[in-house]
Amino acid sequence: MTKDTAGDIFPSLEKYGQPENGTKGNDLGNSEKNMEENKKSKAYDPKAVEDRLYQTWLEKKYFHGDENGTRPTYAIVIPPPNVTDILHLGHGLNNTIQDILMRVHRMRGFDAVWMPGADHAGIATQVVVEKRLVKEGTTRRELGRDKFVEQTRAWAFRNKEYILGQLKRIGCSCDWERTRFTIDDGLSNAVKEVFIALYNKDLIYRGNRIVNWCPSCQTSLSDDEVEHVDQDGKLWYIKYKLKGEDTYLMVATTRPETMLGDTGLAVNPKDKRYKKYVGKTVILPILEREIPIVADSYVDMEFGTGVVKVTPAHDPNDFEIGQRHELEQINILNNDGTLNANAGKFKGLDRYDARKKLVAELETKGQLEKVDKYDLSVGTCYRCHNAVEPYLSEQWFVRMQALAKPAVEAVKKGELRFHPDYWSKTYLHWMENIRDWCISRQLWWGHRIPVYYCEDCGEVMVAADKPAKCVKCESESLRQDEDVLDTWFSSWLWPFSVFGWPEKTKMLERFYPTKVLATAPEIIFLWVARMVMAGYEFMGGLPFNDVYIHGIVRDASGTKMSKSLGNGIDPIEIIEKHGADALRISLVLATPDGQDPWITRNTFEGGRNFVNKLYQASRFVMMRLKDDQRFNTGKAPEDDLILVDRWILSRLEQTVKEVDKCVGEFRLNAAAKELYSFTWNDFCSWYIELIKPDSPEEPIREGSMKVAIYVLDNIIRLLHPFIPFVTEEINGNLGQYLTNRRETLTFGPWPEASDKFADEKLDASFASIQAVVNAVRSVRAEMNVPPGKRSDLHIRITDKKLGKLLEEYQIYFRSLAKINELHIGDKIKKPGLSASAVISGAEIFIPLEGLIDVEQERGRLQKELGGLKEQLERLSKKLANADFLKNAPKDVIEKDRARKTDIEERVEKLNNNLEQLMGW
Repeated sequence: MTKDTAGDIFPSLEKYGQPENGTKGNDLGNSEKNMEENKKSKAYDPKAVEDRLYQTWLEKKYFHGDENGTRPTYAIVIPPPNVTDILHLGHGLNNTIQDILMRVHRMRGFDAVWMPGADHAGIATQVVVEKRLVKEGTTRRELGRDKFVEQTRAWAFRNKEYILGQLKRIGCSCDWERTRFTIDDGLSNAVKEVFIALYNKDLIYRGNRIVNWCPSCQTSLSDDEVEHVDQDGKLWYIKYKLKGEDTYLMVATTRPETMLGDTGLAVNPKDKRYKKYVGKTVILPILEREIPIVADSYVDMEFGTGVVKVTPAHDPNDFEIGQRHELEQINILNNDGTLNANAGKFKGLDRYDARKKLVAELETKGQLEKVDKYDLSVGTCYRCHNAVEPYLSEQWFVRMQALAKPAVEAVKKGELRFHPDYWSKTYLHWMENIRDWCISRQLWWGHRIPVYYCEDCGEVMVAADKPAKCVKCESESLRQDEDVLDTWFSSWLWPFSVFGWPEKTKMLERFYPTKVLATAPEIIFLWVARMVMAGYEFMGGLPFNDVYIHGIVRDASGTKMSKSLGNGIDPIEIIEKHGADALRISLVLATPDGQDPWITRNTFEGGRNFVNKLYQASRFVMMRLKDDQRFNTGKAPEDDLILVDRWILSRLEQTVKEVDKCVGEFRLNAAAKELYSFTWNDFCSWYIELIKPDSPEEPIREGSMKVAIYVLDNIIRLLHPFIPFVTEEINGNLGQYLTNRRETLTFGPWPEASDKFADEKLDASFASIQAVVNAVRSVRAEMNVPPGKRSDLHIRITDKKLGKLLEEYQIYFRSLAKINELHIGDKIKKPGLSASAVISGAEIFIPLEGLIDVEQERGRLQKELGGLKEQLERLSKKLANADFLKNAPKDVIEKDRARKTDIEERVEKLNNNLEQLMGW
């Protein structure tokens, strides 16, 4: 595989961005012509905006940190995506979250740097490239190590550019000129430095211990790289005959093939049933090997029969038992999962084939007592998903307990904070029960272990580069360790290696430590905890103070999205259809703080609609401006304000405060919802509608126009971190009318919280007006009243203050509620044929005569009601069926129950509507 063909592994990646800057090379200048054309456009077209604006941001180096600056700093390091595959929605969510935090702080005046990069992904990359080689009719063995690494490196570097191009399409404001790769020269030097330092402190050692072994990838894995899957299994009860007696001890096991490596049986010393057998020996079935019976407190007297087989080479707990009782260690497996010569007649068989033949022979010989069903949690490789084997192997390890101590204390003292906080308990549980980390991998792709062996005297030398000769015997016959380091061994250095460590660079001095790490929960152990430990060990403190854990993206059924399941959604597909802003805001709105989002393709229509709503609102305002009008949005208007002006300014102040609070608490979903509600409801649906003249030719009153421009300007600044493209476009279009015109929103200023227009009484009053309008609109919609038809409105007041308020402010809801005649009072009677609604302090009646065809509407409602009742009857019978409740999946049952509740509510509402049409 040559460099030219390396990228063919993913030949369709062209759409994900160009290698250099991720843009398409169109006319990308932010010209007055482009702005004018977009201002006149009726619908927002993200394709005409996004590439042009992003290229401008790159050309002007808006995202480039100043290593010589004096402003306060805010730095984040990107969780480096693996180079093996295109990014998915989980990456889209994760990087949108980081970009929001970066853009907010950049707007607040910080010198904000977001360090980008990618991970060489040892196992994953080697698996992908090897599969490609097989398709081409060769293997890595045939290529040889040097050529394989060379070609893999070329493929990885090329693929990295495509993947980072996706992040550019999303709008990520990374410092791209400082992009790092975990396999580049600088980070490789950092890896060697750390290995040597830990080895010299006796924190790295080589030992013969039980590891997780993947027979498919043929490499060791750390505990955290093993995914446990629940499976239906079996428990085999095997009879072990006591030597010289007709007595048998029964042993229960879930892995009968491993008995070929048994070197003892163990019982609990407190178990009276077996005390007399301790010190005796039994004959291992089939192999007829004599093995001792030992007493060990690890044995659970309640499991199986209370007698356990001890296989020190194939179980971590058995290994410990074997160490305590000096039992022999017999390995029965080859690297590929077949049995070796120690398995006797089963040599060469696959482990599962050997199991079948072994069990059959035990049964034939009468040595298998019984087989029970048993629920198993099977460890699988996190990359190939095949079952792993506990396996005795000589590997390199890091002693973790000493490294973990300061990282544990940091959480207990509140110096390291998790958001949401409950993840700190997960972190502490793992850290307080930490085991040594197996860091060697039997791969060719990755950082090769910097250890050299003398072929003549066996001396071990740890060095960054190959020594000229042996330090002991001066032989020049040296060989390097064949293994490479675990991928995470480079990643745990990421927060400081990206800034140039171990060199004392200006970037390291200015931007380290970083501020926050945003990631998903599954790598709290693999990555987050290890970065914290590395930070203390090599930099003397935390690499960041806050860890923001967001949810895992799931499909409509709640299943985690994954390429293997085929249920994932390509973020670029969404961008092509709806735009990057729609992708971003939809993901944040759909991800409740601390919970997993359930996403479908329809999810992004809401984001698209919101972006378009904002654009249309800005267009409405600007199309009513005269060419010579100019405004200063640096200061809120104070003169010529009417009630609705003061109300929207009060709501704006509340929104700024709430968004500030939510962002500070890492509740970005809550912040997005607040901005969505204020923009769509308060500004677009209420304020703009209320200041809109009756005739399109009439101008908006000047005082309200000033307020509208001021609020719109604040909205685009607040929303810019969430939807940067459309807000930047509006900023460019709006700029020609401002005396304080800004070239970009990138550097703010961020809106400042204020209480200048705060008015709780006014807010409460306006809420009452909104309640009336919403109630009328709801009734009209339920009764199928044509939108253009106006009606009378009767309001029976039970709260005199509300009545006075509605009389005084009726101008604000007459047009919005489509009202002809308005009647307000405490003696109001319900008209004969009318629909009604109740709000706090009043009852509302809408006469229906002349608004709708009553008979036609009655027939429509009766037909709809009949259909719903049939559905309800079928669902009720289904949910009353005991067999269905017993056998159906829980999620199916819950969906049917929720559907039944929904239909019941709709039936009740339709019945109410029918009653009103009957005049009851």
